[in-house]
Amino acid sequence: MTAAIRVLLVDDQTLVRQGIRSLLALTDEVDVVGEGADGDEALELLARVDVDVVLLDLRMPGRDGIATLHAMAERGHTTPVLVLTTFDDDELVLASLRAGAKGYLLKDVTLEQLVSGVRCLAAGGTLLQPAVTERLLRAMTDRSFNIGGAVTPEPLTPRELDVLRLAAAGWSNREIAKGLHLAEGTVKNHMSSVLLKLGVRDRTRAVLHALESGLLE
Repeated sequence: MTAAIRVLLVDDQTLVRQGIRSLLALTDEVDVVGEGADGDEALELLARVDVDVVLLDLRMPGRDGIATLHAMAERGHTTPVLVLTTFDDDELVLASLRAGAKGYLLKDVTLEQLVSGVRCLAAGGTLLQPAVTERLLRAMTDRSFNIGGAVTPEPLTPRELDVLRLAAAGWSNREIAKGLHLAEGTVKNHMSSVLLKLGVRDRTRAVLHALESGLLE
């Protein structure tokens, strides 16, 4: 039997934490091993508890989500962070991803979507909920964001653009492979080429760069 994914839940609202924990208790895939009401408690728990994924709210008193992400990076914590929040600030989304968050979900997701997101990050993946991608794309038509991406030294091929569009829609490599009738290894190669050409570290930043530069329009 596969071991449950160990999750640290960080949210300043007690009822929200209790609700999320109760939902996750319905599945044997996830085990909430710690809870924090702010960034300071999260950092203290990360120092002494083995955690596979952090579920992090952004709007918290004291050390908020963005500050927590920066502090984790400064202290060498590499545990992937899945932001779980109410999405009320486009710039905050980008700031959290720039600060190192590996995924971003809204609190209105289903239990299945939440568990899938946790599983994705635990496996080393990244995740942007399609609704978040769409919201960012709309926002970028009204104002300019700078995510620090490099100028593309070489144009993406049509197939690389296909892969990137599906990644932006939240598809996993396996789903992209099935949708495009490709081997999963081929999809991984295309994504590696995309990352290299865009000068970014992971697919989340690749999607953000593509949105900013208009590649996905």
